[in-house]
Amino acid sequence: MRPLEGLVVLEFCQFLAGPSAGLKLADLGARVIKIERPVKGEACRQLSIKDLFVDDSSLLFHTINRNKESFAADLKNPDDLVLIKKLIEKADIMTHNFRPGVMEKIGLDFENALSINPQIIYGTITGYGNEGPWAKKPGQDLLLQSLSGLSWLSGRKSQGPVPFGLAVADLMCGNHFVQGILAALLKRAKTKKGVLVEVSLLESILDVQFEAITSFLNDGGQLPERGDIKGSAHAFLSAPYGVYQTQDGFLSLAMGDLLFIGKTLGLDLNAFADKHLWFEKRDEIRTILSERIQTQTSDYWIEILQKEGIWCGKVFNYEELDNQPFVNELQLKQTVKNTEGETLVTTRSPIQLDGEILLSEKAAPKVGQDNLSIHAEFIQAK
Repeated sequence: MRPLEGLVVLEFCQFLAGPSAGLKLADLGARVIKIERPVKGEACRQLSIKDLFVDDSSLLFHTINRNKESFAADLKNPDDLVLIKKLIEKADIMTHNFRPGVMEKIGLDFENALSINPQIIYGTITGYGNEGPWAKKPGQDLLLQSLSGLSWLSGRKSQGPVPFGLAVADLMCGNHFVQGILAALLKRAKTKKGVLVEVSLLESILDVQFEAITSFLNDGGQLPERGDIKGSAHAFLSAPYGVYQTQDGFLSLAMGDLLFIGKTLGLDLNAFADKHLWFEKRDEIRTILSERIQTQTSDYWIEILQKEGIWCGKVFNYEELDNQPFVNELQLKQTVKNTEGETLVTTRSPIQLDGEILLSEKAAPKVGQDNLSIHAEFIQAK
């Protein structure tokens, strides 16, 4: 039995942050019912990655919404609102990421939800919080990466701001949302009262950068300083930290004693014996290391470096990653199936409980796929 089995979650969220939290709750055993508008469903169904679709919904939607049910309802329709309120009566958790004021307008804000269900855990995600001049601005991942300073931490100095290749603000906010909901479940168990859980994309993306921002705030306001050669990595760490081209691929070198690493590579780096130079002269040191490392293959260097306990590794792309033995040994992939028998290979929950890997075979639902069964169970049942 999974720890959240028996709990019912009503998910009014769209796109990535809220639905990714719902996915994690579902993997932990919760029953997640996605509330969607009729016919078209949640907007993410039409937001595609590389124009890839499965049963009329985007592959992106499928990656985030497996293991859920779908209940189609028009929140502007009074009759449908009656049905939604009956679901709230029997739910444990409800989540939404509408802009501030939307749920208040239709009478589904926290206070109204409490009057329907005094023990409801009510979770909201906003872009920038509920108050202030930014409250009603669109909370979109790239915009949050841009305004939070995050885009100045990756890439090379001469490139200017570089956004992440992942929706990192959305994903981390989803993780924080799950933490808040789990904490609220514990609080409710003690107080027997409903709990309001609030997170914002802005606060989440700042929390992700707590190391960098704390350094800035306590180092005289010094801005992050990225290197400016190929393979530069981490604006706050000294050489050799970075990625280096080899004869047949790429090698990553993490933190370590620069002089010892140089000696292991067959280099004399005594000119940089002063450790302060390891940061100040990062680009110069990395250039010297690069010229040496590219003379041999990745396997050649890894054998030599790892024998000395130096942190290093190959740099894989997804194809190379997929061919590694540990992918199958750790069951890092799972296959999900929709109602028509179509299959989709995806990742699984990274959590194991009592040695059990949390797999689920249920693909994302079609719009309103579960209306009849949910209606019979929650609304018609006495």
